[in-house]
Amino acid sequence: MKTVLATLNAKYIHMSLALRYLKAYSEKEFDIELAEYTIKDPAMNVVTDLFRRAPDVVGFSCYIWNIEETIGIIRMLKKIRPDVRVVLGGPEVSYDTEYWMERLPEVDFIVMGEGEETLHHLLTELRDGTEKFHFVFGIAYRGRDGAVVLNPGRPKASLDDLPSPHYFADDVPQLPTRVVYFETSRGCPFSCQFCLSSIEVGVRYFDIERTKRDLLHLIRSGAKLIKFVDRTFNIKRDYALDIFQFLIDNHGGSCVFQFEITADIMRPEVIAFLSEHAPPGVFRFEIGVQSTNEETNEIIQRRQNFVKLSRTVTMIKESGKIDQHLDLIAGLPEENYESFRKTFNDVFALGPEELQLGFLKMLRGTGVRARAADYGYVYMDHAPYEILGNDVLPFADIVRIKQAEDVLEKYWNAHRTDASVRYLIDEAFPSAWDFFQGFGAYWESRGWERIGHQLEDLFSRLREFVAMEAAAALPVAEGLMKLDFFRQHKYRPRKLWWDMALSPDEHASWMRRLIERPEDAGEAFAALRLSERELHKQVMIDRVPFDLAAYLADGLVRVGPGTESLLIARFSAEAERRAEIYALPLSAAAVM
Repeated sequence: MKTVLATLNAKYIHMSLALRYLKAYSEKEFDIELAEYTIKDPAMNVVTDLFRRAPDVVGFSCYIWNIEETIGIIRMLKKIRPDVRVVLGGPEVSYDTEYWMERLPEVDFIVMGEGEETLHHLLTELRDGTEKFHFVFGIAYRGRDGAVVLNPGRPKASLDDLPSPHYFADDVPQLPTRVVYFETSRGCPFSCQFCLSSIEVGVRYFDIERTKRDLLHLIRSGAKLIKFVDRTFNIKRDYALDIFQFLIDNHGGSCVFQFEITADIMRPEVIAFLSEHAPPGVFRFEIGVQSTNEETNEIIQRRQNFVKLSRTVTMIKESGKIDQHLDLIAGLPEENYESFRKTFNDVFALGPEELQLGFLKMLRGTGVRARAADYGYVYMDHAPYEILGNDVLPFADIVRIKQAEDVLEKYWNAHRTDASVRYLIDEAFPSAWDFFQGFGAYWESRGWERIGHQLEDLFSRLREFVAMEAAAALPVAEGLMKLDFFRQHKYRPRKLWWDMALSPDEHASWMRRLIERPEDAGEAFAALRLSERELHKQVMIDRVPFDLAAYLADGLVRVGPGTESLLIARFSAEAERRAEIYALPLSAAAVM
């Protein structure tokens, strides 16, 4: 009996941790293959590949991001292989399971909850021909009369009984180019009503020595990015510190580790330890803030001390060692547009490297879905069940928030325009939210969401928006945008989005100055010892209306008489890094 375990990942770079746990648990007794696709793969291609594998049993791991695409594949597969047994599992079908069995007559079984032991038991019944499915706790199946039967749930497995999913030889060549998912625990101690993790009571941990062995194997096998899927990695302080220390000692210099932490419970001594010992760039923290509205947090049973959270985020940021990704959810109960605007500004003020703006999903099995009528929620009928409105947040306001989300991703989270956007928020708009939402609304009004864009388009569109909405800030903003644009490049850009501020004669004259007196641009530039040929090949210059040298030193913009500067961007011949930026005060000497 051949079994294929399949899933549609959101992206090619993702590796399904669930499938690997299932295979590791059952491969000694069963012939099991893994088949990973993406939600972008044509259904016909997926079905063709599954057909060629000639399975007797096909299992699909189902989530909100892939369930609808998976359904199309199942229906097609069953038409050409009506004899194949189809098993579903995963969080999307573990709740409202009877609904899924009735909606999908092509499905023979659904595994509810943790699947390692349950799938093994089910495969045993299928292989042996006994088919005593009523003994397989944790599944739904169809009785002889076709009626759906939901068996009792299976007790939680001892995590130490689960074989490691990280030692498949076929995975090793892929590790340097894929995202490796890793867990040290299962469960969550909190009860946030929008999250499936709140349903499981308690937290169980894998043996720490096994965890270290697995991590060391992945690091030595070439993994570059390991994402820990623990819902609250730092809930057990000593365990987290032990893992942090182990990774500091063994990271190998090229592997990055991402953790989901709860910031308001992180002890200052843990932060101090990381600030002192963590190598820069090795750790990333994802922190779910969701909302700063106290009434909202009380309704969703989310205990959060924003003062302590802010302290943690600030201390981590000041260390300069760890990038932080903060999450917000729009559409939570009793958070209207103005409240969400405040939430956004509260969190943006903390200066995270990334700020993820998401929208509430009414997940099956969660408390917010069960109480949807209490708050007037309307939402999508099918996955991802995103809200369309509620009593305090109509659809029109959701559209406004989505406009902000779009440009937030393009301009802040992508780090294409850090200097210019920071200046505009501080100097030209009432708040960060007003900038992103205003720009998002303008973007949509120009129809840009319907057409693609190159890097230079992003800059020209930002310039157009600033010229329309904050014209007084345009000269400085445009200068900072030039700086941002050059910083995005390793190679000298062939196309600029602006008209040079220097005339051809001025440009030629300043280039001569840099050849004859490179020390005017500072000791670091002079130390490059560029020949005339190298200068013309590697360097681009233009005028900016502020003291660039001061800005590069302390990040403050100074304008006024005598502050104009020559922006000098040098692109290394080796292109191992992005442009080096130098400054020459135009007031230092007249153009020769």
